[in-house]
Amino acid sequence: MISYNFETEFKLTNRAKYSKWLSAVIRSEGKKEGEINFIFCDDDYLINLNQQYLHHDTLTDIITFDYSVGNELHGDVFVSVERVRDNAGDFKVTFEEELKRVMVHGVLHLCGYKDKSKKDEEQMRVKEDEKIILFHVEQK
Repeated sequence: MISYNFETEFKLTNRAKYSKWLSAVIRSEGKKEGEINFIFCDDDYLINLNQQYLHHDTLTDIITFDYSVGNELHGDVFVSVERVRDNAGDFKVTFEEELKRVMVHGVLHLCGYKDKSKKDEEQMRVKEDEKIILFHVEQK
């Protein structure tokens, strides 16, 4: 089950469509959907998590905590709405496009994809592009 929590004024509209899409992404990777929580927050909230748990002192758009068991995905995906908005401007895409990229990025981390090396980062980008296309495919 995919759930959404808000630690900021932002509210995700059309949650059912996002949930269907992310469920389809999970199935397309041969995984089972467990409990996945998206927590939308601001930069301060996320940098505190980054410092406390990952010992990084940098801004980021997303942090994924993976609690998956075998093929069943479980995790908490923290998204800085501020970073997504700023990055959308930097990349010259809409906020919604960047939000989809960040959300699917978190799910792909739960599926086992990494992005620390250049090769892994390139594979992650290809997967993000592939999965974003599924957003516009009618889900059953």
